[in-house]
Amino acid sequence: MQWQGRRGSANVEDRRAQGGASMGRVGCGGGLGTIIVLLLVWVLGGNPLQFLGMLEGDSSTGGLGYTTQPYTPSAEQDSLARFVSVVLADTEDVWAAIFSQMGKTYRKPTLVLFNGYTTSGCGTAQSATGPFYCSVDERIYLDLSFFNQMENQLGAGGDFAYAYVIAHEVGHHVQKLFGTLEQVNSLSARSDQVTANRLSVALELQADFYAGVWANHTETMFQSLDPDDIEEALNAASAIGDDRLQEESQGYSVPDSFTHGTSKQRHDWFYLGYRTGDVSQGNTFGSLFN
Repeated sequence: MQWQGRRGSANVEDRRAQGGASMGRVGCGGGLGTIIVLLLVWVLGGNPLQFLGMLEGDSSTGGLGYTTQPYTPSAEQDSLARFVSVVLADTEDVWAAIFSQMGKTYRKPTLVLFNGYTTSGCGTAQSATGPFYCSVDERIYLDLSFFNQMENQLGAGGDFAYAYVIAHEVGHHVQKLFGTLEQVNSLSARSDQVTANRLSVALELQADFYAGVWANHTETMFQSLDPDDIEEALNAASAIGDDRLQEESQGYSVPDSFTHGTSKQRHDWFYLGYRTGDVSQGNTFGSLFN
């Protein structure tokens, strides 16, 4: 992705040098890393719920179980932070144009960079949960170490793979602005677990689709994509499919427990968004419930 020298967003809040606060529940529109960590904890005999928010740590660390260490970002991390800022600015321009064409005004989200843990409107944000969008404060939370995990643990590296992650979380913000998040959360609260999981899958696949829509428009508006960029994004989408992650961690998959979609679904919905660039074609809910 051609990003050097381009405009960065003014809506990045850098908390990497700050400590965290008390333990709380992480609530989000969707976190790409959450399922990875939960599966690993479960396979190793741990309690995922306890891992995410029920353990009490040492009181000197605010009950989080972390030891606060001085933080000095490396040159690589600062370069990644600048990259994230440019990608966020790119999403702002693209979605502002799309919303304008629809007679709407796009309200920009804030992206929070943190190191280890921080607070959010949805509870405590931890690096273990991966990037996520909190609809309460309209912020995206990202620990840059997740990109290292993508490359080293999932084989899904590359700058446009990382851009896809950001665009996916921005997709949840778009769902908030369209009213989709509120509708799905309301319906999920009245549904059984299997149905709630299917709604979650539809929500995540639509965020993948919106990431593809963004990729289409950014290519048209800025000519910023390199030849291999879309393949990097498609590879990342496939790498984090529920079926692939469950099969790698436990040897088999349980479709009724899926919350993000299969590798094929994630790949295909991103590609549909990229191929068409048409927001109206992202009805992932109809495809799952028909």
